[in-house]
Amino acid sequence: MKAIDRIALALTVIGGLNWGCVGIFGLDIVAALFGGSASGLSRLVYILVCLSAVWCITLFFREESDDTRAPTRGHA
Repeated sequence: MKAIDRIALALTVIGGLNWGCVGIFGLDIVAALFGGSASGLSRLVYILVCLSAVWCITLFFREESDDTRAPTRGHA
């Protein structure tokens, strides 16, 4: 998995956890950390999470190549 894939996946997970907190507790953690949902930093985080989710859509359509599979041992 490429570094950009891991970053996108991590941001998408953060976004999902944030939405879970909004749904369960009524607490938007991003807004609480960065000064409200309309602040520039919160909006930047929301945009990055959105772009990450769009990037992660590509993971559904990728074929697994030989170099990404775990190496096997003992088979020569």
